[in-house]
Amino acid sequence: MDLYLKEDYFTDENRVLRKDPQQDYHLEYAMENSTHTILAFSRELHTCDANDKSITESTVRVIWAYHHKDMGEAGQNYHGLNRGTKSLRLLNPEKEEVLSASLPYFDLTNKDVPVPDKDTTYWCQMFKIPVQHEKHHVTKVEPLIQKGHENLVHHILLYQCSSNLNDSVLDYGHECYHPNMPDSFLTCETVIFAWAIGGEGFTYPPHVGLSIGTAADPQFVLMEVHYDNPSYTEGLIDNSGLRLIYTPVLRKYDAGVIEAGLWVSLFHNIPPGMPEFVSEGHCTLECLEEALGAERPAGIRVFAVLLHAHLAGRAIRMRHFHNGKEQKLLAYDDEFDFNFQEFQYLKEERTILPGDNLITECHYSTVDRIRMTWGGLSTRNEMCLSYLLYYPRINLTRCASIPDIMEQLQFIGVKEIYRPVRTWPFIIKSPKQYKNLSFMDAMNKFQWSRSKGLSYNELVLKLPVNVRCSKTDNAEWSIQGMTALPPEIERPYKTEPVICSSSSPLHCSLFFTLLFIVHVTASTIGNIGPFV
Repeated sequence: MDLYLKEDYFTDENRVLRKDPQQDYHLEYAMENSTHTILAFSRELHTCDANDKSITESTVRVIWAYHHKDMGEAGQNYHGLNRGTKSLRLLNPEKEEVLSASLPYFDLTNKDVPVPDKDTTYWCQMFKIPVQHEKHHVTKVEPLIQKGHENLVHHILLYQCSSNLNDSVLDYGHECYHPNMPDSFLTCETVIFAWAIGGEGFTYPPHVGLSIGTAADPQFVLMEVHYDNPSYTEGLIDNSGLRLIYTPVLRKYDAGVIEAGLWVSLFHNIPPGMPEFVSEGHCTLECLEEALGAERPAGIRVFAVLLHAHLAGRAIRMRHFHNGKEQKLLAYDDEFDFNFQEFQYLKEERTILPGDNLITECHYSTVDRIRMTWGGLSTRNEMCLSYLLYYPRINLTRCASIPDIMEQLQFIGVKEIYRPVRTWPFIIKSPKQYKNLSFMDAMNKFQWSRSKGLSYNELVLKLPVNVRCSKTDNAEWSIQGMTALPPEIERPYKTEPVICSSSSPLHCSLFFTLLFIVHVTASTIGNIGPFV
């Protein structure tokens, strides 16, 4: 290993390695043996160097490459196949606690599910929680993804179902959201856990657990698995699922989950050809006022957030307002990666009070699309959701919104639709150029441009929203279905500026240390040079 490791380099657009005139990376430790090379290096989070990226709480795509020979006078050696990339959240605080290997667990896994040769499949399977008659706390949930299916299984949601069901619902699984799916599936509305592609297992904080075993806890759960099969591969059989590790030693608080953001529907839409388009889903003041006022006037404490979008997603922020004043972002990811979605642990728990506002702000790019992108279940459709893990558990499962569709249609010139509405999507009556078209076809027929898309975006963000404010067992708070105006907020969101000192390019006092480990195969051992 040579002296180049002690210097900071960057690559240009032609992938040529160049020495950085501002040396910000510092080698802290290096070790090499017959099988591994280990490097530990540090740098400031914000170097204010044009050749460096700031390290934030957003997703970071770490790119690595190596060659079995050290870099020589002629420059770097081409790495060949010894390269890769991995999305990480480098500043996500570690919450891994040492759990006893003797703790009991149970698995909820699909059994030989035939994945159809189509783009998107949602498969639902009902399970009965095996722990009954005595309260326990789930302390960790791990994904059990069948080997080789890491890109097939896009996400897994676990819903609490009605306690009035019986064991007859356990006989078989079925495609979700299908006209012929069992009626029992319709009783499963409360999300109790969410996992998405790229995520690891989730460990609850020491003072919080997912309660099971009492009458108020889930007895029957529905596991929804989203299979993403864009290549239409035939003959796939899947057995993926979740493992729940639990303990009889009770923790202080029961955990809950709130789904916030945009209700998934065709009323959420994004024009084609847009380098950036912003959608907002509102967990409204009215919903939080009613639900928290009735159940927990002192507020709830959020400790983790999962931000969720699909392929067009580029950035997601969860904005928090108290008494009309914006607070620090609850969670954000300005480098959203569709293939890496996991719960972000909050550095500090956040209290949500009656009358607060929460806005899930999603940024999309549709520059490579020629037709409208619609809210929907497929990964080629879009979502804008946040899953909030919090305590103590209250009876609020969904706090979301739907934008008004008629004012969206007025933007493209629609004057009248056929009433009563008998078909979905509903049909347009006038003007002539849209007559007898569905509103989806009319939106696609409209001649979109970037300037029109920007004007449309400004309109949509100011439209009244329909409030979704749900309880468990398909019940609703009284505010459900009412219309509310979005709060007047500053757009776009302004991030805190990074200030660079004129006397030193390093102004941030926080350092970051990264450990890089390379496993070297036996065929390359003889070519590794000595340390310098």
